[in-house]
Amino acid sequence: IHGLWPDKEGTVLQNCKPKPKYANFRDKMFNDLDKNWIQLKYDEYYGEKEQPLWIYQYLKHGSCCQKMYNQNTYFSLALRLKDRFDFLRTLQIHKVFPGSSYTFKEIFDAVKTATQMDPDLKCIKGVPELYEIGICFTPKADALIPCRPSNTCAKTGKIFFR
Repeated sequence: IHGLWPDKEGTVLQNCKPKPKYANFRDKMFNDLDKNWIQLKYDEYYGEKEQPLWIYQYLKHGSCCQKMYNQNTYFSLALRLKDRFDFLRTLQIHKVFPGSSYTFKEIFDAVKTATQMDPDLKCIKGVPELYEIGICFTPKADALIPCRPSNTCAKTGKIFFR
């Protein structure tokens, strides 16, 4: 998981007021987040004690949907939505494997078979390498909707899938 980001009419919302308070996770929720929303930049002790990635994501993006979701619900929703799709398996079924390059259309079409909606494929700036697969939901997260393309991946040529 990279994040769960609310948006409004094409603008990603961030750092909304009032600034929410973040309470560190323990027990099952901590374990679920630690397994699925990994804090790779931090050592294990610091990540568990300070939870910097989750704090950052919650203050930046969770703050903008706090009228609908409290902290626990926000993170639980992200985990639940993540579990609805296995994009690595979907890509493999469509013969898109890590370590090779594919056209934008090959990757896009493979992901779309799982979601039935247009995903947003993102590439590393200036490099034809897949960085992220975005899928979009209604505000209540009860249905998928087509994503607006970020246009960071070239539509021609090959894109490397690490």
